[in-house]
Amino acid sequence: MGFFDKIRQGLEKTRRQIGSAFAEFTGGNEAFYEELEESLILADAGIETAGEAVEHLQEAVRAKRLIGADEVRQALADILAEMLSVGDFTLKLETRPSVVLVVGVNGVGKTTTIGKLAARFTGEGKKVLLAAGDTFRAAAAEQLTIWAERAGAEIVKHGEGADPGAVVFDALAAAKARHTDIAIIDTAGRLHNKQNLMNELAKIRRIVSRELPEADIETLLVIDATTGQNGLIQA
Repeated sequence: MGFFDKIRQGLEKTRRQIGSAFAEFTGGNEAFYEELEESLILADAGIETAGEAVEHLQEAVRAKRLIGADEVRQALADILAEMLSVGDFTLKLETRPSVVLVVGVNGVGKTTTIGKLAARFTGEGKKVLLAAGDTFRAAAAEQLTIWAERAGAEIVKHGEGADPGAVVFDALAAAKARHTDIAIIDTAGRLHNKQNLMNELAKIRRIVSRELPEADIETLLVIDATTGQNGLIQA
């Protein structure tokens, strides 16, 4: 089964739930809108988003005088597509060095994302340095070293179990001394409800701000695409 086939299969239940609501559509039937909102919430759209989508749909039905279930279904699809649309986003990395801090829970692909970013930046002719701030996961620094070699980037790392703050401090010192364009910091996976690990992340951020007070600093949160509403809590 291909990647998109798996996604299609995973969304089948949601499609059935929302589709069943349209069987109840009869013009201004309030029960239809209530069932549709409930279906969207069950699909993990979120209470606020579901309510907003249904409100926009009611307005569209009145304004365009939609009477057929297919017309209303298409109107909902257009509304959701507009709500989910994302504008152009570019990292602001104009200073030298600039810093990208990469965070997220375990196993979402932070290190791989860093490798891809490093390859892109070096491909643009920029000098990149990676900081192996994940000192807890076994072989994390070795994995990052492989990505650095593939991307043609430099790397600063300490031994397993070292203080991540010390790694970041040394990496930033190296970035300044070597006239690096972009320093990318890897961090250990952590849940947002683990206060000690979140405090450590805050410490890393303070070190970056202290050592490079004028630098452009971007924080990237890597999230599994299937996370749903929990992604907002992580952010």
